[in-house]
Amino acid sequence: MASSKPSPGSADQAINDGWYTELSPMWPGQGLSLKVKEILYRGKSDFQDVCVFESESMGTVLLLDGVIQATDRDEFSYQEMIAHIPMCALERPAKKVLVVGGGDGGVLRELARYPEVQEIHMAEIDKMVPEVSKKYFPEMAVGFTDPRVTLHICDGIKYVEDSPEHSYDLIVVDSSDPVGPAEVLFEKPFFEALHRAVRPGGIVCTQAESLWLHLDIIKALAAMCKEVFVGGSVSYATTTIPTYPSGQIGMLVCAKARTEQGEGGSAPLDPRTPRQAEPGPLPALGVPDLQYYSHEVHSAAFVLPVFAKKGLQGCLTFQ
Repeated sequence: MASSKPSPGSADQAINDGWYTELSPMWPGQGLSLKVKEILYRGKSDFQDVCVFESESMGTVLLLDGVIQATDRDEFSYQEMIAHIPMCALERPAKKVLVVGGGDGGVLRELARYPEVQEIHMAEIDKMVPEVSKKYFPEMAVGFTDPRVTLHICDGIKYVEDSPEHSYDLIVVDSSDPVGPAEVLFEKPFFEALHRAVRPGGIVCTQAESLWLHLDIIKALAAMCKEVFVGGSVSYATTTIPTYPSGQIGMLVCAKARTEQGEGGSAPLDPRTPRQAEPGPLPALGVPDLQYYSHEVHSAAFVLPVFAKKGLQGCLTFQ
């Protein structure tokens, strides 16, 4: 995920007696514990505490401010879904893509699978995250070696605001949870800037929390996105990942209207239907076959359980 999440404290506070435990006010009354084999790295950047440890069950684990961002065993489910759902939903192949956050490089790896993509830009605020990921998660960070990738160490919000209108076919916001400094990533001015920066018919895909824990947050975010993406569509897709809170996380897929004013009789893009071919491996960079995403999983990801459909009624274009 992105380079910060709500902090329960540093890794020193989260690791005790050989066990790591993730606690947060975003998911009160519960926690996730992993047995620690070895602490591989501890550091503090200008923005957050960074820790890498080897676990007994999930392989190497990346913590930012004491909160799990990725593990060897399950990172692919989130990275593949947040990249391939919007890429395959587009009506014409993406040529220029922006990733906001995502400094671990997993989303870059997935985008690198598409030969038609000409430019991939990443706006990541914390240079320590890519550096640590390249050293301790080389299979996840392999996308940084793609010559089409340009890494911008900067404030992602300002980068989007400064982008020319209609710059990108797709923008992936690999954001943190809406607490503290990250709250602005869930507010209307940022989404208005995203809407301006993506081309007509393009897609903005953003991390959108857990149905089990944050239904009210998802509802408010989706309703706000519908106000911004007038004439387009707003949909919620889900994926499973064992080491994220509740084992589930979702993403909002916001498709911009095909015409500038959202008029002209064109129906909004329905992202539930994949239109582009499933991407394959990329042997030149050591990128393996897909492990989670498929066209079948793509369409199924938008099928919500009854409680979620009721809770999000009226907030989504398609569900």
